[in-house]
Amino acid sequence: MSTKYKPPLAIHFIWHPADESSVEAILDFVRSCFARDVNCPFSRGLNIPLFFYSSENPCRQPLHSPRQCAAKDIVFVFTSTKTLGYDEWKSYINNLSLSDTLRAVPIAIDKHGLGHGDSGALEKLNFLRAYEWVGDSREQRAVLAMAHEICRYGFVEISGANHGKRSSIKIFLSHAKAGDTGRLHAESIYKFVDATNMSRFFDATDISSGFKFDEEIAIHIQESTLVAIGSDAYSSRYWCQREILYAKENDRPIIAVDCLQEYQDRIFPAGANVPCVHVSHEASLSESDILRILVATILETIRYYHAKESLKYYQDQKWIPKNCTILSRPPEVHTIVELKKNAKKKICYPEPPIYSEEADWLSYFGVDAFTPLWNPSDRDALKDFRIGISISDIPAEGYANHHLHANQLKRLSQDLARHLLARSGILIYGGDLRKDGFTEFILDEAMVLKERIKTDNIHVENHLAWPIYVFDLQMVEWRAKYSNIIKPIEHDIPIDISKEVIDKNTPIPPTCIENKYIWSRCLTQMREESIKSSQARICAGGKLAGYNGKMPGVLEEIIISIDNKKPLYLLGAFGGVVGEVCKTILKKSLAEPLTEKWQCTYNTGYGDLQKMAKQKNENADYAKIKTMLEHLTCKKLAKLSGLGVDDYKRLMESPFVDECVHLILKGLKKVASNSSI
Repeated sequence: MSTKYKPPLAIHFIWHPADESSVEAILDFVRSCFARDVNCPFSRGLNIPLFFYSSENPCRQPLHSPRQCAAKDIVFVFTSTKTLGYDEWKSYINNLSLSDTLRAVPIAIDKHGLGHGDSGALEKLNFLRAYEWVGDSREQRAVLAMAHEICRYGFVEISGANHGKRSSIKIFLSHAKAGDTGRLHAESIYKFVDATNMSRFFDATDISSGFKFDEEIAIHIQESTLVAIGSDAYSSRYWCQREILYAKENDRPIIAVDCLQEYQDRIFPAGANVPCVHVSHEASLSESDILRILVATILETIRYYHAKESLKYYQDQKWIPKNCTILSRPPEVHTIVELKKNAKKKICYPEPPIYSEEADWLSYFGVDAFTPLWNPSDRDALKDFRIGISISDIPAEGYANHHLHANQLKRLSQDLARHLLARSGILIYGGDLRKDGFTEFILDEAMVLKERIKTDNIHVENHLAWPIYVFDLQMVEWRAKYSNIIKPIEHDIPIDISKEVIDKNTPIPPTCIENKYIWSRCLTQMREESIKSSQARICAGGKLAGYNGKMPGVLEEIIISIDNKKPLYLLGAFGGVVGEVCKTILKKSLAEPLTEKWQCTYNTGYGDLQKMAKQKNENADYAKIKTMLEHLTCKKLAKLSGLGVDDYKRLMESPFVDECVHLILKGLKKVASNSSI
């Protein structure tokens, strides 16, 4: 029996569409802080699940309200004249269902937004005041305020009397007394915290005059985030080194602040493996630099707690062994030495895995180091197993119905590519080569992985239909860039339409019904042949409109996979075609966007294409689609995919990338193992 996955924390955001200009910059910055950057997939930033709720029509509320999906959920509600003035929005916010583990933090965009505190779900709650966040530091102040609430509600139990200093984040300012830079920077941070309302967020300290260094270190650092102010003199000072070592020994969050003026003859090794912020060495720190230090400090504090809680949860879920030691950062020599003293040989640290060269030294200690989703022993678990990928983007709809950011699909494609290729699987992708497309994300991931794990066994097949592969300069450049990773598979023009194509070397645009029909036949043949050559297929997203083909591309790939009895992994929570397919299977009723009527209504010229195709018996058969999907069961899908029924249902419904990747790997390894017998 599968236990429902609940990560330690999830964050939700609600705002009125007319307030987009006021909240967009804040949300973008907050998202960059709390979600992994798709352009830096191997970064060690936070990766907290984020959900967004708004609408395209100012008179209409979102179709759903935030629901409990993690151990603790936080809902940031942006309130304003609009949310109070539109009755439907006022009612929506007033009726939010909250609890001790699903808490709201209201943020007033203007003073009228405070009116939501008079009644309803937000009654008597303390509001953050976004209208007081002004100037160039607006986004940084927003992140500090919101991150503080995340720390309080997400990782610190707060009773009714436990406020103020007790809920502030303790930071220990480690700096060299020699020279002016470290001392003056520490004083600047102190003064800024004390002179502003930042004292609500931070409780800053260092070792005061007249106190014993060793006792003060033990008292303060073991419950603080250490901020190491790295001036020229810092690394050579014994007590600075001791503070770093004590923080590492106690597994505390650490931020390095680089403020070198000229030269440092040796970087203290124990001071590495942590985030670093660069600021000026000038005596007076700017407000911007101080805020960057404080933002980095609070984010690293959250990352530390979130990593610990996540790994503990994975142990409970049996993703990782109960007897392994969990670390909040990648392993270091002094950590391994201490573990060996206690006869510990297994350690788990947060994603992503470190480079193979960086991990080589661990083998000398006989230590098995791994992440929740990667263990070096899995390197050949999917050797030469051919896995089709059907992932494509979906259009933005204002977050009224679908509440994940578009980048979530890119993160999914990156993570899947990384983990499948690292296990020696062969990826089969049928997509065009375009900048920022999913093919590019998959290929970039493959190139990085090739260097990261030092292997030549990285294979991606890119299947292309005519006339997509007809050479142009961009295609030549792509093939040159990815020549050591990608194997292009060009599918010829179907025999039944080959006479209609005058010159195979000249592409035709899908601008008229005749050309659209040719495109649809070419795409269908490519999909049929690529799917027959695969052994499993993973599907997520997919456009419901604005496509070239006999039906939405991902839908056609699903139907062909079912016809060919291929193991099929359907990830419905990411919306689009796959979301509608999952609804149909679970509810036993064809979702409206998958009907011929809906497709003809929302795709100009589609009805004419169907008429032409029907004359040649090549039309999309929506009656067959309805029967096939309504009679398809989770039991059948699960059996083919190597999963239990409960696990498969979770795969169809889970919005969490880590859980989806875990379930897919679990199923694929079983299918691949059975196929090799």
